[in-house]
Amino acid sequence: MKKNIFALEGEPVRGAIFDLDGVLVDTAKYHYLAWKRLARELGFDFTEENNERLKGVSRARSLEILLETGGLSMDEAEKAAAAEKKNAWYVEYLRGLDESALLPGSREFLEILRGGGIPRGLGSASKNAPFILERLGISGLFDAVIDGTQVSRAKPDPEVFLKCARVLEIPPARCVVFEDSLAGIEAAKTGGMRAIAVGKQENLPGAEKYISSLQDML
Repeated sequence: MKKNIFALEGEPVRGAIFDLDGVLVDTAKYHYLAWKRLARELGFDFTEENNERLKGVSRARSLEILLETGGLSMDEAEKAAAAEKKNAWYVEYLRGLDESALLPGSREFLEILRGGGIPRGLGSASKNAPFILERLGISGLFDAVIDGTQVSRAKPDPEVFLKCARVLEIPPARCVVFEDSLAGIEAAKTGGMRAIAVGKQENLPGAEKYISSLQDML
């Protein structure tokens, strides 16, 4: 592994934690198709602009935002049924996912970290993360996977990243998080970690470094 691969100030990084959607793979389009399908069934349109509000938030909060957009309300049982319906559609779309869906540099960078002895974790709000990793063929490249089934608080709360660091047995201050959402950057910083943003500084303020994809880390 090349020297100073992370190029970050402070104590050397001992562990890397990755968000899933937008960092390793782009499944956002499948989420959008499923939410749009649900909105259409409920009688209103859900645009790509509306969908921007869903980035980095939990399924439950995403449903609340969708209902706000449509000016609708549901009781808890109806919300649970709607969320389950959306997820079933999403998983249906994901069945066609394979390694070709990996974003540029994803597998290569994970393999470089593994070769360099840097533990790798996944910290994602997605409850489908293990299934997605399996479809992508990269499950074996992670030492810890913390998904939406293991946390109770969504980003920008740092719970998912702190749990991941704990499983990796690495202090938060020695971890770097790769994120593409503002909520995720805020979660990393609140958790005492450094952050590398996949995106532009004007959209994701607060990170220590900015890249367009993991290809930039090779």
